[in-house]
Amino acid sequence: MMQSDPIRDLLSHVKTIAVVGLSDSPMRPSHGVSAYMQVQGYRIIPVNPKIAEALGEKSYPSLLEVPEKIDLVDVFRRPEFVDEIVEQAIQVKIPAIWLQEDVINERAAGRAREAGMFVVMDRCILKEHRARFG
Repeated sequence: MMQSDPIRDLLSHVKTIAVVGLSDSPMRPSHGVSAYMQVQGYRIIPVNPKIAEALGEKSYPSLLEVPEKIDLVDVFRRPEFVDEIVEQAIQVKIPAIWLQEDVINERAAGRAREAGMFVVMDRCILKEHRARFG
């Protein structure tokens, strides 16, 4: 019998990923991971007040300013910034949040779950995608 795999289900249904902390520098992990996801067919929306664009997409200063529907927020910020990101994601009613490796904030994750969001914490979306769809 097939085990249910919530991460596989999530990645199968997601179309648009807002990447908070996406860098326009190809040397940064956020850039490489997002470029991979873009090649896999996901629409990537950069969320970073310090850049104008990344990966050919316009960047927005915060989740609150993204004018389109977001299926998943992928977070490349230090744990202390996650509370604010979660609050914005709840306001915009984003169904899922993904905290990359070493981004661990139990309080924010709990807050997101209480709001009905699907939460993945301390995992790399590229590695998880490759393991399932590689």
